[in-house]
Amino acid sequence: MLSPAPPRPLAITVYCASSRRVAPLYLNVATQLGRLLAQRGHTLIYGGGNIGLMGALATAVMEQGGNIRGVILDDFVERGYASAGHEMQSVDDMRMRKRGLDELGDAYLALPGGFGTLEEILEMISFKQLGLHHKPIVFVNTSGYFDHLLAQFERGFQEAFIHDKFRSLYVVVNTPEEALARIEDEAR
Repeated sequence: MLSPAPPRPLAITVYCASSRRVAPLYLNVATQLGRLLAQRGHTLIYGGGNIGLMGALATAVMEQGGNIRGVILDDFVERGYASAGHEMQSVDDMRMRKRGLDELGDAYLALPGGFGTLEEILEMISFKQLGLHHKPIVFVNTSGYFDHLLAQFERGFQEAFIHDKFRSLYVVVNTPEEALARIEDEAR
């Protein structure tokens, strides 16, 4: 029996926290994802930060010799929040930063994060709903982090604010391995 063809290398945009105060569990998942991205030959596209999940993710990719492209605000560079040692694009404003993250990615993946992470991944869902892209969107629901957000989505479906046909706009998984498998399957 033939084994499936290896996935083609992808550029995967990862949205995640830059908080220094998160529990080690979340940092470990970001590190695990970074290692897997590099080992599978994918390029990490991310917000360019050197702290929190962003920092753990980028460090893990670099330690494995992987490819990274960051898109960060000029202001964050000036304040010392930019990761070093990989390709980095510095931009003037958030709209340019988000556009860079959006356009560079072949898929979008959300690890736990705050308002910025939520806003970014929800925008990608909205854009997919409008037909502006057809790329995979995956939530890694570490320790049930996104449970309440997903419950709000469910309420939107149940109360007809969101049409049932849009349930397939995104997938929810529990581990980085599952996330990459879903993205790679869709890219085949």
